[in-house]
Amino acid sequence: MLNDEESNQQLKNHKIPLRGGGRNLLPNGERLEISGGGRTSPYILPPPEPLNSRKFVKWFRPPLRRGHQANHEETISNTQSEDRNNRKEQLQMKTKNKINKSTAQTHSRNNGTHRTHFTHLVTFPKAAFTLAEVLITLAIIGVVAAITIPSLVKNYNEKAWGTAKDVFEKRLEVATRQMNTEEKLAGYSSTMDFVNELKKYIKITRVCDNNNITKCFNKEVIWNEGEDPIDMSTIKNAASLGQDDWDTDTVAVQFANGVNAIIAYNPNTTQEPFNNQFSATSNSMAILYDVTGNKNPNKYGEKSDIYAINVTELAGTTGCAINPDLVGGMCISQILAPGTGYSPMTLEECNQAVSDGKLGIQACNYSSDYWAGAVKACGGINNMPSQDQLTEIAKYIYNTDSVISNGPTSSLAMDTEKASQFLSARGTGYNSFFVWSGQESTSSSAYYRYFDATGTTWINLTRSTSGRLAVCLAQ
Repeated sequence: MLNDEESNQQLKNHKIPLRGGGRNLLPNGERLEISGGGRTSPYILPPPEPLNSRKFVKWFRPPLRRGHQANHEETISNTQSEDRNNRKEQLQMKTKNKINKSTAQTHSRNNGTHRTHFTHLVTFPKAAFTLAEVLITLAIIGVVAAITIPSLVKNYNEKAWGTAKDVFEKRLEVATRQMNTEEKLAGYSSTMDFVNELKKYIKITRVCDNNNITKCFNKEVIWNEGEDPIDMSTIKNAASLGQDDWDTDTVAVQFANGVNAIIAYNPNTTQEPFNNQFSATSNSMAILYDVTGNKNPNKYGEKSDIYAINVTELAGTTGCAINPDLVGGMCISQILAPGTGYSPMTLEECNQAVSDGKLGIQACNYSSDYWAGAVKACGGINNMPSQDQLTEIAKYIYNTDSVISNGPTSSLAMDTEKASQFLSARGTGYNSFFVWSGQESTSSSAYYRYFDATGTTWINLTRSTSGRLAVCLAQ
């Protein structure tokens, strides 16, 4: 086998012809005469790669003499083997260097022989956050969330409530328009009768009368911002929803889509079955409804969960049968008829009430004392109208301020719509009524006011007389 120096010397001493012409390459770039194609010429060659490189061996393969063929093949084989060994050694060195950077040696002896064990504890530096950095980041995230999340939730709720409002009103309008088309919208004497018919056109799962409003609706509602919540159990009639002229009770309902509502029917409803543009809902009812059922915030407003149609105000916030502003500021909570609304008090019961001193009764005389029974039903004489308060009721019913407080007033005209609650309590077929006052005259008599179609008067009459209404006032 020729080494590098011997190969270079042969190249210097001999002219090696190349097939098809060409050039001879020397590793040191010396001048070499190149023969080929029958001519020679001097040529300066650049230094090639070493002879032991695979690239050079593949490229520079001059024809050899017969005697040198074996040596040449051996040189090539050895060169390839050396290249493989060099690459293997380089790979092993790289692997060893990586391992040696963090290698722990442990020593143990077994049967008198010394063994070295290499435990690979190769560790590389890793990027990480400190505990303080993590805590600061979490604190920042918490602050940002506390600022932004409530606003996001509020905006989402407002959009959801608005969408639910639009959907419900469209469904309700479709139902009432169908009633109008079928001539089923008008002609009802009470809200309950109307609701029973409405159930055939829109699904209602529960109905509650005005004595059980909170079984179907919220217990409280915020009507005006900054004011105390309203007790919804006192919303008993159309006047409570601002419709003083309708004279109908309220009914609470729960719809199948989760909406709860309080409805008062308009007895003056008209219907136009051939008019597709007829606004049937607003023509037939006043309705206060909550699109979230009984969930909070239970607040009336444009961007809240409670909305209304034809509800001008919650005038019945105190549970008044008549708007207090129309009757001198007093709140009439109940109008009770004898027999059905209250019962006469026996003499024994009356004397016991005098002894207790809770009702304000001073003396008793009759075994059936209707005035004392009315006082008991209202909770005391302070919860019954005085002479002046009954005068205010008369002014409201007769639409005049010309009512004599302690005597008769004639040539008046009763407004039957305003007097309807009293007349209906009195009973069918009556066009007049009597109302007890809280003023006791003697053990046998008390004061009341009489109302008929053309006049009114203040009277002192026996307490054993039936047929007088008990009007109870809310404190």
